[in-house]
Amino acid sequence: MDKIEGLQDDLFTVEADLSGARLWEVLERWHSQGWIRGLDLALARMLAELDKAAPAELILAAVFCSHQLGRGHICLDLDATLSDPDAALSLPPEGAYGEQLPDRPSELLGGLTLNAWLESLSGSALVQQGAGNSPLVLHQGRPSRLYLRRQWHYEIAVADFIRQRLLLTGETAPSGLAEKLDLLFPGSDPETMDWQRLACALGARGRFGIITGGPGTGKTTTVVRLLALLQTQARDEGRTLRIRLAAPTGKAAARLTESISRAVNSLTDGMGEDVPTEVSTLHRLLGSRPDSRRFRHHAGNPLHADLVVVDEASMIDLEMMHSLLQALPAQARLILLGDKDQLASVEAGAVLGDLCQQAQQGGYSKGTLEWAVAAGCPGLGQWQQSEGEAGEQPLAQQIVMLRHSHRFGADSGIGRLARAVNEGDSTAVESILLGGSAELALLEPGGDQQRLLKPLLLDGGVLGRRRGAPGYRAYLEQLHASKPNAGELTDPAWERWGKEVLEAFSQFRILCALRKGPWGVEGQNESIEQALAGAGLIVPDTLWYEGRPVILTRNDYSLGLMNGDIGICLAVPDGEGGKVLRVVFPLPDGGLKWVLPSRLQNVETVFAMTVHKSQGSEFAHTAMVLPPGPNPVLTRELIYTGITRASDCFTLVLPSRARLYEAVATRVHRASALRERILEH
Repeated sequence: MDKIEGLQDDLFTVEADLSGARLWEVLERWHSQGWIRGLDLALARMLAELDKAAPAELILAAVFCSHQLGRGHICLDLDATLSDPDAALSLPPEGAYGEQLPDRPSELLGGLTLNAWLESLSGSALVQQGAGNSPLVLHQGRPSRLYLRRQWHYEIAVADFIRQRLLLTGETAPSGLAEKLDLLFPGSDPETMDWQRLACALGARGRFGIITGGPGTGKTTTVVRLLALLQTQARDEGRTLRIRLAAPTGKAAARLTESISRAVNSLTDGMGEDVPTEVSTLHRLLGSRPDSRRFRHHAGNPLHADLVVVDEASMIDLEMMHSLLQALPAQARLILLGDKDQLASVEAGAVLGDLCQQAQQGGYSKGTLEWAVAAGCPGLGQWQQSEGEAGEQPLAQQIVMLRHSHRFGADSGIGRLARAVNEGDSTAVESILLGGSAELALLEPGGDQQRLLKPLLLDGGVLGRRRGAPGYRAYLEQLHASKPNAGELTDPAWERWGKEVLEAFSQFRILCALRKGPWGVEGQNESIEQALAGAGLIVPDTLWYEGRPVILTRNDYSLGLMNGDIGICLAVPDGEGGKVLRVVFPLPDGGLKWVLPSRLQNVETVFAMTVHKSQGSEFAHTAMVLPPGPNPVLTRELIYTGITRASDCFTLVLPSRARLYEAVATRVHRASALRERILEH
């Protein structure tokens, strides 16, 4: 300790105090404390082997860069790191837990200037500026950024692809466009701003488009009408478009398949002809190869498609977006759907968020306004004059934000709460939560957590007597009450029962901000299991028991199941007069898959799941559990995403109101220059 205090008394440079063994002593301590990953430390050792003269400033920058990548950042913002070094390792504020943590980055980088850091990086063959084969890439500017080579390549390639597609935007609206839109939007008032109609018009204008909006704003309905419009235009030219639909996860694909089927059936006058309804996962679309980052479809073997639509695009990381764009044929159209305000992908990058930063403002040009008039959307000019902003950036011309929610009305408690969170208004958030809405409940457990949470877990808690607010008792009672007596699993009664149980389970979910700890997924799953067992609803005497819900944590191509798919363990006939356990999973086509538990190697119990994992899902009643202590994962986007997973009722389990206010005030920022690269040319 005396040694550390002595270091704190000096104004030292990194190179002087972290050379040789001292550097590795600090990095090993960071690793043992969980501040950096084993991967980050391994990268540091590899770079030190490649360049034995590499200065400590370079090794530290590489460690920070790698660690930031693991937290979703494409690069390391050097300016921001020097302003708040501890944030590079996502450390809590000093003293937050009543203790001093030695060798914090802020302690070690206190005397380092940006110019000195840039000079140390530029002096090594490990770092290049731009194209090359060095492991690290440096961009000097404001801000200055350091990349791992692979991420720099992805960012450059994705920006180039989007920029090139934006050049293919048509200047004049094709004849008959307004008439076709009239068929798709019958009875619409041309003087009223119809964002769905505008999205269809602009989607038909170019080879790249984005439709963004919150839950219930009609993204699926809009894209189905857009597909009908484009297919009708193609038929006028004597051809039929090859259309592929995809989503990042199996759950999202299943939901989109169901939504698109309903929307296609609602079209009249034959407009739904040749509009597909089958949705695959992105991995399946691209032809994922087991145990490989590569796909069967790529630039040398592109997809057989004229148009690709991808839903839940907020979940797509930079690497996956790069793979998708590389697999698109040169003339294919790409349409992205998603909620720009949702959580970004688990992996590095926030592609949709980067692209849609200015979607709220519009930013439409004179040419776009003229196109809108030709398509029968004259209200756009009036809207932009009164509420939006004019602009000339090509990217803004192909983005439409849907603004009217059909799911959450003006008086909806869930809708008002989601909007208040999005606006960062903590006062309004508290007022809405405490305002007595029938859709909302605030649960503030104290020391006896289990006593307070048990009614919530079993019966929906304070909302349990209200329609549409179930707990976990509902699906377990459904499981036992409606079990068939048929003797063979091939009997249709078992499939009907399996679907009923899965549907009942999908009505309620506990969402957590964290994975570990009593307030995280692991602790909550254990608590829920104990509560259900205590109520006599399950018998968890072994790992696999009837009623156990599980979620896949990795794609399983041999079974045709994907990461995020959810199933329930059920006792079914074994064909010999007895019973055997099978896990039943819903398939995107509406069917079921029954799997032996022994064949499922990468699953975990899913009474509770992370908010991240819940993206692409919807539950009648959602209960979100926040931890009592400060944590960097608590952000506005996480709270918004959790709230909007609920369609009827939302319960917030809040040990500390301070955590909610901090989260609402904190926006996700992922270091990236994707948007900047698209706009700079």
